[in-house]
Amino acid sequence: MSQAANAPAPHIAHMAERADLAAAFRWTARLGMHEGVANHFSLAVNEDGTRFLMNPDQMHFSRIKASDLLLLDANDADVMEHPGAPDPTAWGLHGSIHRHVPHARCVMHAHPIHSTVLASLADSHLPAIDQNSAMFFGRHAVDEQYGGLALEDEGTRCARLLSDPKIKVLVMGNHGVLVLGDTVGDCFNRLYYFERAAETYIRALQTGRPLRVLSDEIAEKTASALDDYPGQAARHLSEIRAILDAEGADYAA
Repeated sequence: MSQAANAPAPHIAHMAERADLAAAFRWTARLGMHEGVANHFSLAVNEDGTRFLMNPDQMHFSRIKASDLLLLDANDADVMEHPGAPDPTAWGLHGSIHRHVPHARCVMHAHPIHSTVLASLADSHLPAIDQNSAMFFGRHAVDEQYGGLALEDEGTRCARLLSDPKIKVLVMGNHGVLVLGDTVGDCFNRLYYFERAAETYIRALQTGRPLRVLSDEIAEKTASALDDYPGQAARHLSEIRAILDAEGADYAA
């Protein structure tokens, strides 16, 4: 693909943010962490977080381009009546979070297999059994009151569970996982590592042998160090974009 074919459209607002989000969609599909044409990511683009980008209704992650993303207003009560309206559950969940949780700049909801297995256990908390899982010590919450599809009321209920800025991951019991981040890179990096940590935990359980669980002190020390680890999330996304660019992918168009 020529460079011109992948050039950003200059007349569309927030193209840099759109390209980052489109790259995250493409890579989520590449890793098999998507769910057909379901699941949804969003990114706030104004100061109070109420205007946000989100994937269009029922479009496969592997085809999403920057210019495809919807620009929505969380306070628009008529959004589902407009042409090109988003998926109802995407609006119910992401609209509610961007309306009620201003620190939720980027929101990624997905059903990756190991995180969803974790969400299906009677105890869906992730214990700190290795460095990756320690990253989420004291930084994830579990929703134990699944009420069906994430329409408006369900989305509002989930938003209440994210009021503490320290909580970056919501394990949605009987459903999947929802991750918050300050940027697309920060959010995707967290989604990636939560799924990896969940896989390690599920595989450890499958051995039937006792777990070696870190002490709270060491788990918190590790999580705090990873909170401030310099540049990894941004570099992770930039490397993903570099791979896609080298392949001639049209995600940024």
